[in-house]
Amino acid sequence: MEQPRPDTHLQLKSLPGVDHILTLTETDDRFTRIPRRLVLESVRRAIDNIRKQILADKPVTISDEAILKQAALFAGQKMKNRLTPLINATGVVLHTNLGRALLCRDALDNIMAVSSAYSNLELDLATGKRGIRYAAIEALICELTGAQAAMAVNNNAGAVLLALNTLAQGRQVIVSRGELVEIGGAFRVPDVMIKSGCILKEVGTTNRTHPDDYVNAVTEETGLLLKVHTSNYKIEGFTASVSLKELVDIGKTHGIPVMEDLGSGTLIDFSAFGLPSEPPVFKQVASGADVVTFSGDKLLGGPQAGIIVGTKQCLDQIKANPLTRALRIDKMTLAGLEATLKLYRDTRMAVEKIPTLRMLTLSYEQISRDADVLFSRVTEAVGNQAELALADMTSRPGGGSYPGLTLPTRCLTIRPKTMSVTALDKKLRAFDPAVMGRIEDDCFIIDPRTLQPGQDKLLANILKKLINSL
Repeated sequence: MEQPRPDTHLQLKSLPGVDHILTLTETDDRFTRIPRRLVLESVRRAIDNIRKQILADKPVTISDEAILKQAALFAGQKMKNRLTPLINATGVVLHTNLGRALLCRDALDNIMAVSSAYSNLELDLATGKRGIRYAAIEALICELTGAQAAMAVNNNAGAVLLALNTLAQGRQVIVSRGELVEIGGAFRVPDVMIKSGCILKEVGTTNRTHPDDYVNAVTEETGLLLKVHTSNYKIEGFTASVSLKELVDIGKTHGIPVMEDLGSGTLIDFSAFGLPSEPPVFKQVASGADVVTFSGDKLLGGPQAGIIVGTKQCLDQIKANPLTRALRIDKMTLAGLEATLKLYRDTRMAVEKIPTLRMLTLSYEQISRDADVLFSRVTEAVGNQAELALADMTSRPGGGSYPGLTLPTRCLTIRPKTMSVTALDKKLRAFDPAVMGRIEDDCFIIDPRTLQPGQDKLLANILKKLINSL
């Protein structure tokens, strides 16, 4: 076994002890707000790191300051939040990896007010007795959708699981093969159905399903007719599907409840803003479905939640299911959801105040004006260190909504001269705040559609620091 060289021994002996460095941290401002246990861990790690460098015969500086500097770096990394805000320059409005819907100011204010004080979460102030958690939003949801009753759970997959388990556990649920969707994270509708205790019965084919397919599949074991809105993909060409109204008629004829999983769900008609029409929840409720489920953090633009609306009879059964407690939402979600829903009483106000709706409905003309401002700021910031241009491109709704839809936009393209585009992309992701864009044709693309107010100035400063740093 190779023995360390004499000078290596001397270097190892010159390493200060942990207690000595710890004493120095007590008067060092870099460690003032760091817990003692973490300071100790960081000092040990710093000394051990220098020891490994010595043994590897690498150049190393051995001094109190060198160790303190490393320890402060390690401690700072540990203290930094793992979940942090970033700048979404991708143009994908409901980016699942970036947290989907941004909450509106009304929602944030209500969350702060409710979560920083005691609240009537489960208290009926009129009687002084225990109340129902969903009372804060049920009447409001019913007002907006026309449903008899409503509730909310942690997400739409949870809502589907709960409804299926309540209405059809141990019985057959008939659903079209063309609607057996897979949502994010490889979660599939058939898998959710199995976990709910239902028996899946597929009808029709991938591209064509007819009313008779449902009718011929009905037996005494049928517990539910299920329709799943294909909100994250589209089948085109030689196709046929059964409308919710047709399915409701079949259900009434055979005395079988009908449920629709709307997926993203919306409370406004987007066709009024020049976008394709996604089925609004109130239209699906009006079709006569016994239960409709949809998400709170997609097209609705609120916090993550799974909203269940429908007949009082079905909702009473669902609320009584013990699984409800396991899937229930907390007071912060309730506060954010209530504040968001209240804005939908005025469509114009909802589009103006809810970030998701505002970004989806932005006109090309407005985005072009924003792009011009961004171009000017970045040009001033980086000078001739990058090739800058504006280009007509497309944004996407994202979040498993509006499959195939693209939105016209005008983007800033950046080709840095001091580094590769991939190097710039890596540096932007490592910055604080991180910047997420996209790369096309060897250019870094910034789409103004998903930039928030004031972020154009911030982006210009970030690019200035990174591009001009070499």
